[in-house]
Amino acid sequence: MKLVDASIKNPITVAVGVILLVMFGLIALFRIPVQLTPNVDKAEITVNTIWPGASPQEVEREIADEQEDVLKSVEGLVEMKSESFYGRGTVSLKFQVGTDPDAALLKVSNNLNQVPEYPDEAEEPVLVSSGSEQNAIAWIILERLSGDNTGIETEYQFVKDFVKPRFERIPGVAESEIYGGVEPEMQVIFDPDELAAHHITLAEVAAALNQENENISAGDFDEGKRKFIARTVGQYQSPNDVENVVIKYINGAPIYVRDIAKVKLGYAKPTATVHEKNRPTIAVNAKRQTGANVLQVMKGVREAIAEMNAGLLKERGLRLRQVYDETEYIESAIDLVRQNLFVGGTLAVLVLILFLRSINSTLIIATAIPISVVGTFLMMTFFGRNINVISLAGLAFAVGMVVDAAIVVLENIDRHRSLGETRVEAASKGTTEVWGAVLASTLTTMAVFIPVVYVQEEAGQLFKDIAIAISCAVALSLIVSITVIPAFAAKILGYFRERRKAKSAAKRKQLSRVPTNPGSESDTTKGSELDNGLPPLKNSVRLLDRFAHIFTEGVANFNYRVTGSVPARVAIVVALTGFSLAMAFFLSPPSEYLPEGNRNFVFSFLLPPPGYNLEELDQIGNGIVNELEPYWKEDGNVEYREPRIRNLFYVALGRIMFAGASTQDPLKARELVPIFKRELKKIPGFYATSYQSSLFGRGISSGRTIDVDITGPDLTRLVQFGGRIFGQSMQLLPGSQVRPIPSLDLGNPEIQITPDRVRAASLGLAARDIGQAVDTLLDGRKVSDYQHDGKEIDLTLMGISSFTNRTQDFENLLLRTANGQLVTLGSVADVRWVAGPTQINHIERQRAITIQVRPPRETPLETAMLTLKNKVIAPLKNSGEIGGLYNINLAGTADDLVVTRKALQWNFVLALAITYLLMAALFASFLYPLVIMFSVPLAAAGGFAGLWLVSHLIEYQSLDVLTMLGFIILIGTVVNNAILIVHQSLNHMRHEGMERREAIREAVRNRIRPIFMSTTTSVFGMLPLVLFRGAGSELYRGLGSVVVGGLALSTIFTLFLIPALFSLVLDARYKLTGKIT
Repeated sequence: MKLVDASIKNPITVAVGVILLVMFGLIALFRIPVQLTPNVDKAEITVNTIWPGASPQEVEREIADEQEDVLKSVEGLVEMKSESFYGRGTVSLKFQVGTDPDAALLKVSNNLNQVPEYPDEAEEPVLVSSGSEQNAIAWIILERLSGDNTGIETEYQFVKDFVKPRFERIPGVAESEIYGGVEPEMQVIFDPDELAAHHITLAEVAAALNQENENISAGDFDEGKRKFIARTVGQYQSPNDVENVVIKYINGAPIYVRDIAKVKLGYAKPTATVHEKNRPTIAVNAKRQTGANVLQVMKGVREAIAEMNAGLLKERGLRLRQVYDETEYIESAIDLVRQNLFVGGTLAVLVLILFLRSINSTLIIATAIPISVVGTFLMMTFFGRNINVISLAGLAFAVGMVVDAAIVVLENIDRHRSLGETRVEAASKGTTEVWGAVLASTLTTMAVFIPVVYVQEEAGQLFKDIAIAISCAVALSLIVSITVIPAFAAKILGYFRERRKAKSAAKRKQLSRVPTNPGSESDTTKGSELDNGLPPLKNSVRLLDRFAHIFTEGVANFNYRVTGSVPARVAIVVALTGFSLAMAFFLSPPSEYLPEGNRNFVFSFLLPPPGYNLEELDQIGNGIVNELEPYWKEDGNVEYREPRIRNLFYVALGRIMFAGASTQDPLKARELVPIFKRELKKIPGFYATSYQSSLFGRGISSGRTIDVDITGPDLTRLVQFGGRIFGQSMQLLPGSQVRPIPSLDLGNPEIQITPDRVRAASLGLAARDIGQAVDTLLDGRKVSDYQHDGKEIDLTLMGISSFTNRTQDFENLLLRTANGQLVTLGSVADVRWVAGPTQINHIERQRAITIQVRPPRETPLETAMLTLKNKVIAPLKNSGEIGGLYNINLAGTADDLVVTRKALQWNFVLALAITYLLMAALFASFLYPLVIMFSVPLAAAGGFAGLWLVSHLIEYQSLDVLTMLGFIILIGTVVNNAILIVHQSLNHMRHEGMERREAIREAVRNRIRPIFMSTTTSVFGMLPLVLFRGAGSELYRGLGSVVVGGLALSTIFTLFLIPALFSLVLDARYKLTGKIT
């Protein structure tokens, strides 16, 4: 082969190529982006619309219904959902896989323009694409240097003006968000009784405040050589300016704002509160730009924190403290993979030394590891990939695979050397002889990933990184095996052994010329034994050699005898294949979606009964924090408990509440889940769930869930269905955490004001006038702007708090009619207490309630799905209660699992077909690849056995879709051993004229050593991934157990199955065609 011969003749050129590859690979390593998980392209768009003060029913009717009506026909749309809350609404759109997000965004924007009109108070819709919904990589809290955080929520404007912009200037930060705090506003607080006494309406006050607060340009004029600009300056400069505004004249006397209201600088009603442990705080996050290097971005975040703490914040008595850092997990995962690479590589080298008994031979093969792995970083850069927990897994697996080709090549070169050939001849012939087998095994390993790369679902996009990493490493190992290995072997293989032999021969020759006496002869013999003496382990090595020789000859001779008997061959094929299929069937566990990971963050979601306000939610949050004191407080008076909590927070946001915590020991985060569940159960009336944050989830609350979606027109009936399914799910799946979305309680308290249209119209009042008056009294109404410290804040008109606390006074609110008459609200409207929903959801334009079920970790998602489908949904459908206008479906992660599993099943079949066709092309036969493909069932049985052993001996491991990928990887790897046997047998028959049985025996004898060498190095190289615990280990363990188990079992079985089946095929071919090969 020309490439092999050229490499042998030009070793310097080969060495230079290796140095350049490693050099550019290292450069790529330091420049390639690093992040937690691979980028997943999702064409998902959310439309957010704010309508202050609107009820969920109003948002549904005026916002959601109108937007859904124009968005239903957007091209490529596959799913549309909406949520109508108090004061806001969202419409979520999911598009077909492969849809261009920018094009989808443009289509949605164009269709939204067709909405006829929005309510006057509603803001323009804001479109958010999925790419901007990155999880935060850092969370930072604000605290006072004094340690007393009282009133810290008033620092919101400072954080907004200085801290947030500083973070957003960091290269790689897409945006920074603020949670907690209150915005300043200039408040005009009126007394309704004073309004009534002065015969003034709210509309008059609002109009006066707005009209007087304006600067107007009056143009310019020339006077001589000068040009003057004229301006009317009316904007408010101080609270006194606001107080001195004249609202109107009554009987010639002015009525000022100060007569009916007080003006002061205050703060808007908080929409959320944030507490870190038991102290109030303001939280700020940082989200990275897509493709940015997380490690570099985080370095910039830390530098910004240190800079602000030393300067601007210190002067104000404040400081920032980082409470969450995503790079901790990434760095831990990188350290674990680095450890696995080192330990796995060391084990592989030790295995090589054990088999080869030669340091230089081992070093020749071991060069494939650093060259292939480092070169892979360069290839990943070309493909536009990044370093993440998935690509790192691929590299860790590659360590055990990249030496396979080198082992086969060097072992064959060594065999030729043992036949007396020179180093150059042995390197050339030995490499060329196995070139076809090495190429076939490498291409089959790479080919199985071709279907995986084109899986478009979320899991498929995650697989892409591991596929590219392994394929690149294996491809580079092929190049190394046919260039670097023969070049090095031609130079140094056996060189030191030959030198030692030459020196020993020269020494013996010299000693033979010197006369010796018996005493000196004894000394000489003793010295010779020392020179050629046995190391301390030499006896053990001899025993191992003897066992290896006996095993090799035994297997070879057994196959020789078996190939002479048709019944024996058929029995072996049927027995081994049947046993493997049965083993795979009985050990196959239910499937799971993506692994959750072991992120150091536990999240708890609490849904309170309707009507709870922020103050009440704060008290509940403080109660939770106090109950958990033994886990976080460093106080001798408090009982000390494990695991220790490092950070603990809770957030009350509108009508929901959530809490989060991390542990001092990152590996103990999962232990917090039952602790939180126990404490949350003590809160009466709350729906609460606690779980470890998912590694692959988009958004804090995502993870492995089954969503039971119930759709239909009547909300009351949907709630009834939801309540039944909620109770059945809790009963049928013990340990599951179940929550309704939205609440099953429609009793959210409302004061509903229904205008008497006839009475109101007769007085010249419109429903809008009545609504604005009530809005001003309750929430306050922005009537203008105010300049404060160079910043524009709201000028808000609002009622005194004592009045808004008395619901019975609503009816006494005075309204001014068109003719100047004062009337009470109760005289023109019906004011009454009612109960309404806190949230209204739609799925495909139908009202919906979702029961979200989160099974316990030990219950596979597939098992939980089947339980709900057969024992909850099926009875409802069979009874006729569900059907027609009402429907029920499974969605969420369950839906993703079904779609991904189908895709993987087809890809498994496609991988088998590609592997078969590729081998057919390489062997120029459609028959021999069929023999080789029989090794796949053996590998499947071993994979399930490995998974079972890990789950029962180490730690529970589910059959998630990443673990399923291991079976596809096995297709491309386990056939390698069969290829070696079949290829070598054909070589013996075609080129050496051996008889069929003898050729198979000799092929087994010659190839059993490289087969065991490559399998053992692969198994030991991957073993740390299965055994070691740490960040990311939960991602690799299942995949590793399948590959290790499949390789180990299939290697043993292949030595007996393939020779028997191959000889049967050869016999059948000879009888049918008269040809031997």
